[in-house]
Amino acid sequence: AVGVDNTFRKKFDKEEYLQRAREREQQVELGYGQTTISSKGPPVQRKPLKHRDYEVDLESRLGKTQAGYYCLVCECVVKDSANYLDHINGKKHQRALGMSMRVERASLQQKGEVIFCSLAAGFNERILEQQQEEEEWRCQHRERKKEREEG
Repeated sequence: AVGVDNTFRKKFDKEEYLQRAREREQQVELGYGQTTISSKGPPVQRKPLKHRDYEVDLESRLGKTQAGYYCLVCECVVKDSANYLDHINGKKHQRALGMSMRVERASLQQKGEVIFCSLAAGFNERILEQQQEEEEWRCQHRERKKEREEG
């Protein structure tokens, strides 16, 4: 069986593939076909995560039969309150709000302000507690003194 091709291997026509590559290059130059990643434009800038400035009201629906919680931003229904909280804190919802999942780095000054405020609040609380203890001690002292004078 002379001349029978029994190798079952694909034969590549180099000229055909070179022609296809040239056509692809021409289409890209003309603006057709696939574009490269760099030509998509700048990436979308999203704001960093921030604290919620509103209270999530889950208690008003306690004990009531309902279809679930509806998210107006994402237009989806979530089965229960736990899943709703997971949704509003999740990546899909935050992206729909225009936020990335990254947190803004605090500057040294901001960290100092937070530490100072927490120390000041703690200091004020301790002063108030100490004043209350002193007031209680004075009241007890007065009562003991009256008891001694009467008895």
